[in-house]
Amino acid sequence: RQFGEVVHRAPMLSLDNAFTEEDIRSFDRRVRERLDVEGAVAYSCEPKLDGLAVSLTYEHGRLARGATRGDGTRGEDVTANLRTLKSVPLQLRGEGLPARIEVRGEVFITDRGFAEMNRRAQAAGEKVFVNPRNAAAGSLRQLDPRITASRPLEIFFYGVGHVEDGGLPDRHGAVLAKLREWGLRTSPEARVAEGVEGLLD
Repeated sequence: RQFGEVVHRAPMLSLDNAFTEEDIRSFDRRVRERLDVEGAVAYSCEPKLDGLAVSLTYEHGRLARGATRGDGTRGEDVTANLRTLKSVPLQLRGEGLPARIEVRGEVFITDRGFAEMNRRAQAAGEKVFVNPRNAAAGSLRQLDPRITASRPLEIFFYGVGHVEDGGLPDRHGAVLAKLREWGLRTSPEARVAEGVEGLLD
């Protein structure tokens, strides 16, 4: 048995990097030029999680499909496995739910969950995992959802790929607040930073 293929309606792009202050100032300069904005831009910021990017589609508030990022255009249908994560709501709650919404998130394992998982594996004489990222990816891609359910997988949602018959706020920070309202976990460390100095802080 293999996973079915899912074609993403909007590509799931990978993130770019900025490692130095000059990289960040250059990024801010490009953003302001492209937006044709003179003043400071407000940036929505959150930690980058090292896990596995996924896309979940909800129809009338009910989880309909979940897929891995794959190559960014095509991923694997892992709906049955995502349903086993306690932090994935099977039904969204609240007001103003779109008829269809595709949300994007990162599946990961915390350091504590990783240590405990390896402790149990070692005690059972099984192979231990090398790092949390590979453990998360391997756990989500199990053909038996019961194995996925036994792993300490978490998810934070960070964005929206597509929405039908419904509106979303025009600022990313407000979109994250709306996702939280509907029962989707977002990073508790998400913040809005004002301008490049806020980004650097």
